[in-house]
Amino acid sequence: MSDTRPNPVQWIGYAFGRRLPATMQDWVANDLTGDHAFRRHLIRGMVPFVPIFVLFTLLPGPAWLRGATLLLGLLLALSYCAAYMGQNRARRLHVHGLPTDLISPRNQAKRAEERAAYEATYRAATYRAA
Repeated sequence: MSDTRPNPVQWIGYAFGRRLPATMQDWVANDLTGDHAFRRHLIRGMVPFVPIFVLFTLLPGPAWLRGATLLLGLLLALSYCAAYMGQNRARRLHVHGLPTDLISPRNQAKRAEERAAYEATYRAATYRAA
């Protein structure tokens, strides 16, 4: 796996949907399918909302009301970010020229184990039935 990582400016562009250079495809694949991909997706998904969250803190009124508005906006943004994670992930993979059905190595191994157990079970059942 390549050690090429985006710099902060590239990462912010990536958070807003820009394509990273082809030399960073391994990093993108790991970012979208590796361990902690869900948490990284939520963090990355909040970056475009930061200007809106700042505006919420500048609203007139008592501090508790501004805080409640900010919290409501944050919870709403997180829920939409989580709800559309699959579509956003597939789009990012497609934009970077990666297969949209890419799964993590851990999930690949888990699927292979489940498939082997399934085949062993049903092979044994067909031999007994014959």
